[in-house]
Amino acid sequence: MKYIYISIFIAIIGFTACEDQLDQVPISSLSVDGFFRNQSDFEQALNGVYSSLGGYPARWVNLGDVRSDNMYAYSSQGVREWDPVTSFAKTLATSSYMSDAWNQNYQGIMRANTFLANLNAEAIPDDNLRNRFEGEARFLRAFYYFDLVRLFGEVPLIDHLVTPAEALEIPRSPVGDVYTLIISDLEFAINNLDDFYPKGSANLGRATKNAARGILARVYLTRSGPDYGINGPGMGSNEYSQALTLLDQIISSGFYSDDIAYADIFADDNENNDEVIFDIQFEKGLGGAGTSFPGEYAGRPWWDSQGIPFAISLETKDVSEDMINSYDTANDLRFPVNVQLEITDLGTGLATYDPTLIKYCASDPTYWGVDRFDFPINYIVLRYTDVLMMKAECILQGASGSQGDVNTIVNDVRDRAGLGPLPGDVTFDDLMEERRREFLGEGLRWHDLVRSGKVLDIMNAWIPVEDAGRNTLTPNYPIQAYNIIYPLPQTQIDVKQGLYAQNPSYE
Repeated sequence: MKYIYISIFIAIIGFTACEDQLDQVPISSLSVDGFFRNQSDFEQALNGVYSSLGGYPARWVNLGDVRSDNMYAYSSQGVREWDPVTSFAKTLATSSYMSDAWNQNYQGIMRANTFLANLNAEAIPDDNLRNRFEGEARFLRAFYYFDLVRLFGEVPLIDHLVTPAEALEIPRSPVGDVYTLIISDLEFAINNLDDFYPKGSANLGRATKNAARGILARVYLTRSGPDYGINGPGMGSNEYSQALTLLDQIISSGFYSDDIAYADIFADDNENNDEVIFDIQFEKGLGGAGTSFPGEYAGRPWWDSQGIPFAISLETKDVSEDMINSYDTANDLRFPVNVQLEITDLGTGLATYDPTLIKYCASDPTYWGVDRFDFPINYIVLRYTDVLMMKAECILQGASGSQGDVNTIVNDVRDRAGLGPLPGDVTFDDLMEERRREFLGEGLRWHDLVRSGKVLDIMNAWIPVEDAGRNTLTPNYPIQAYNIIYPLPQTQIDVKQGLYAQNPSYE
């Protein structure tokens, strides 16, 4: 199911992604009267809830990988949108990245709430189908709220339709309250979604029980991380056993496999393979149904070298030297899939050192977008190897299981990469470094650092070494705990004076 498109439902009720106020929450009853009549109407409406996932991949390029030690992303003049992100600037509240993240997630929440408010037995008399529809909408609402919590910490909690005036009276809720809704929604999804959709299914790409289990396991791992005293995503909750139960259920389902070559996981013609548990589906040529995130990683020099004339910046977001050095570049089969070190100018034939993340850059022209905003490349949110490695993390953090289980998981990952086993028992630090190499470019590194409790130490040790001899601006280092979450968009602070307080230390 290629669901990333502007559905008829969206056109009817007039949702937009560009609103700068929280009054994007509800629509009037008049604007949906007569729409929710039958199964087809609800399917279109549900596709509209999915469509708010469209900005997620590019968001975690710029707010996740770029912010982490995976990427060295300073522009020459320090004027690109990502510069204050990678510099941990205090002035990020005015960045369009902040307002886009807020608006897109609340747009999805609004759509989910509208869908749920109108779901009824008269239009959908089949109990199983109606419950599945509710499960998908609640899965997505949980997904959007989890994204918000990891970005901003405390956020307004809106689980039903409200009027614009009512929205302006809703303050930010404690993180624990937001998590309560997230967990409730995902548990409902687990109990009511289908187990699995095989290739060829018309529903391929929709949320499943195992997608909900995997995201909920990620929620428990995130909550279990340290709180840093910032009202952020970590709560020190020690819920590793709860996460492990969910991960074991995915593993025992038998629907997935890590017995697939690393390159084939991301091959253009092999989407929705046995590694994929949940991905965001994209398609080109349908009025914005594609994605822009491959162009967020690879700058114009790389696209020019492939003969693709995209009018984008010459500035690049390099893979960091520390990231490159963490690989056994001569033997690790993941490295050439993930990184290209030199770019050759087609005109001069000269090669320039410009380490570029190419994991999602299609090598087959069939899979190039009609422009740089319209690639038909699916973005993998959750894959089976992540489930296995999260299981190893749970065990190392005290959940049931043995050191032998951990060793087997990590060394199997290395074996697929063409590497030998690690000497001795796998430590937590070993696991985190293997995750870094395995999931480069998949938007996970920043979250891994935060929940590991090591983000401040690792980032503050990384920047002086990485920056030596080439810094173009002065970053806000050493970073502090407040940098772990982002500031609320200034547009939201300005909606109603006193409604929201800005996250501490941001200007």
